[in-house]
Amino acid sequence: MKTKAAVLHGPTKVFSIEELELDEPKAGEVLVKMVATGICHSDWHFATGDHPARYPIVPGHEGAGIVEQVGPGVTEVQPGDHVLLTFIPPCGKCRWCLTGIPVLCDRGAQATIGAQLDGTFRLRTTDGQEVGQFAMIGCFSQYTVAPVDAIVKIDPDIPLDKACLVSCCVPTGVGAAAKRGEVRAGEVVAVFGLGGVGMNAVQGAALAGASKVIAVDVVDWKLEAAQEFGATHTINAKYDDPVQRILDLTNGVGADKTIVTIGHVEPEHIGIAYRATRKAGRCVVVGLAPIATDSMKVPPADLVLLGKEVVGTLYGHVNPRVDFPYLLQLYRAGRLKLDELVTQTYSLDQINQGYQDLLEGRVIRGVILFE
Repeated sequence: MKTKAAVLHGPTKVFSIEELELDEPKAGEVLVKMVATGICHSDWHFATGDHPARYPIVPGHEGAGIVEQVGPGVTEVQPGDHVLLTFIPPCGKCRWCLTGIPVLCDRGAQATIGAQLDGTFRLRTTDGQEVGQFAMIGCFSQYTVAPVDAIVKIDPDIPLDKACLVSCCVPTGVGAAAKRGEVRAGEVVAVFGLGGVGMNAVQGAALAGASKVIAVDVVDWKLEAAQEFGATHTINAKYDDPVQRILDLTNGVGADKTIVTIGHVEPEHIGIAYRATRKAGRCVVVGLAPIATDSMKVPPADLVLLGKEVVGTLYGHVNPRVDFPYLLQLYRAGRLKLDELVTQTYSLDQINQGYQDLLEGRVIRGVILFE
């Protein structure tokens, strides 16, 4: 069948909208008609070359859609089911899956290769060139074929244009605070960067009962919006020293937990968050740095003398099959904000404008809606 998709042919910073050929799902695979997909900074790293991939490739990893067809042996879903896609299809057998961290499943190493689990491709150009799918899902396409292990069935009453955010930025942000950050009631939390992930780290910290949630960014309207998601204090790092302000707000102690959700992390970003963290506190790094970055501004002696922690997290350390439905229950109960995250919607043809808006700080989350 034919599908229209946004393709990267290299680190050109430009998506090409093309008609591609899509094979039917094979054993253990599902064909999904995409309804909505979020515009995430992680995919932009492939457009810039900060993280290498096999080109050409269709990025996109934050998606929701409706099952169109299932391959042989698939019993978990059927045509008509509403689903979210996860960018790590857990095998359920490796050490990481068996110890409760399925987002670190060994299959994640295949994400940028673009092939399916059997090593073959489902997308091709009209002249026969194989096209990869980022994370085996490639959500920037009208239709996609994905492993059933990357499919999470959800209730049909949840609007898919909002539910798609629970495929990436919501669990990543909420999980960074509640799971990896282990935020406890009464703690002080500082979040650096207020994109889709950062805003969810703010509401994740608030949901966990933080007494102060300090939002840090350089865009005034995002700082104002953060208050709607649970921020009690805001700092514009363009005008104020965030470390000093956080120390002032905590009587010189520092934040119990700091969370770095900047889309393009530089060594100094981690250093700033680290200095704003109290003794024996935890600094959680969520945003991606360029693959060539091999150091960060953290004095090694401080790790010992001050007992601080610097930890990373992928996908907020969530379990998609358990936590996606749970987060949607919180949304249904009015405790988790999804509608407010969507600043602007785009057609697939407008994806380049969507990324320009993201890079220029005009959106919290942009969402592509498919016809």
